[in-house]
Amino acid sequence: MQRILQPGEIESLDRIEFPRLRLPQPGTLFTERAARLRQKADGHPIADYLRFLAHLVDLQAQAAATVATQPVPEAVIAQSLDHGMPVLPAPLRPDPAWLGVLRQLLAGVLALQDLPQALRQNAQALAARGDAELEALAQAFLGDQATPAELAAQPLVMAALQVVYADIASRLDTQRIAYVDPASVCPVCGSAPVVSVLRLGGEAGGHRYLHCGLCATEWHMVRVKCSHCESTKGVRYQGIEGGDPAVLAETCDSCHTYRKQVNQEKDPLVEPLADDLASLTLDLLMADTAYARASGNPLLALASGEPSGEDLDTQDA
Repeated sequence: MQRILQPGEIESLDRIEFPRLRLPQPGTLFTERAARLRQKADGHPIADYLRFLAHLVDLQAQAAATVATQPVPEAVIAQSLDHGMPVLPAPLRPDPAWLGVLRQLLAGVLALQDLPQALRQNAQALAARGDAELEALAQAFLGDQATPAELAAQPLVMAALQVVYADIASRLDTQRIAYVDPASVCPVCGSAPVVSVLRLGGEAGGHRYLHCGLCATEWHMVRVKCSHCESTKGVRYQGIEGGDPAVLAETCDSCHTYRKQVNQEKDPLVEPLADDLASLTLDLLMADTAYARASGNPLLALASGEPSGEDLDTQDA
C-alpha cells in the first residue's frame, strides 16, 4: 500500500532543504525598501511620488524600531494549525498598536516642508479622524471594501498596518505556521501577495517566493504554478521590449490574471514592493491585454479608470 504524501513531506525528503517560509526582518525591511525606492526614482516618470514613499518608508523604519505589539496567543496558533488557516487573518481587528504608528507616520509626513498640497490635505484629514473612524477605515482596506472616495488614504493607513503586521510576523515560529488553502494567500495574515520573487543566494537561492504586501512574509510556491489560481496550464512571462529584465508579468490563461515577478538573479537589489511601484509602465501595458492584475500594491491608490498602453510592445520572456 502506498501512502499519499502530505504538503511539506516532499520537501522534507529532499536532501537539499530550503525554507518554506521567510519571515520579515523589520530592522532591515524598511531601510532596504526606502533605499530601493530612492534608487528607482532617479529619472523615473513618477520620481516625486517614489521619493515621497521613500520618506514614508523611512518613517516606517523609525516606527518599527519602537512599536510594541502583543504576542500571538498560543490558542490562536494552535487553532490555525488545526484548521490549516492563517495565523492572523487580516480582516480581524488589527493590533491596537497600529493607531499609534499611524499617528507617528502622519506627524512625520506633515513635517515635510515640500509636501504637495494634495498629500498634505489628505494627511491632515486623516489626523483629524477619531480612533473609531480610523479603525473602520483599516477594516475597509484590510477587507478590500474601501470606497473610491477612501482610496486616497490607503497608502498612509496601510503603511501603519504594515509596521504592526511585520513586527508580529517576525516573532513567529515558522514550524508553527500552517500550510493554508489556497496556497496563494499569506499563511500568516491571509493577504494576497504583491509579487513573486526569485531569490538569489543562501538556502532560498533559485526558489520562488510569494511576497505578502501586508506583513512581508514570503512563502514558497513552485515556478510552474500560477501564483493566483495555482494552475499549471497557460502560464507565461511577458515584459516590455528594452525594459527591465528583472521585472516580468506572469500571465495565466486559466484565470486571466497577471502578477509581477521580480528576479534577484537579474538584479540582486530588487525589492518586491519598491520594484512593483517602479514598474507601473508594465501595468500600463497589461491594461490593454486580456489579463487583469491579480492584486494591488498597498502603497498605491489608483483612481478609477484603466490606463492605456497602446504605444508599448510586449515580448515573451
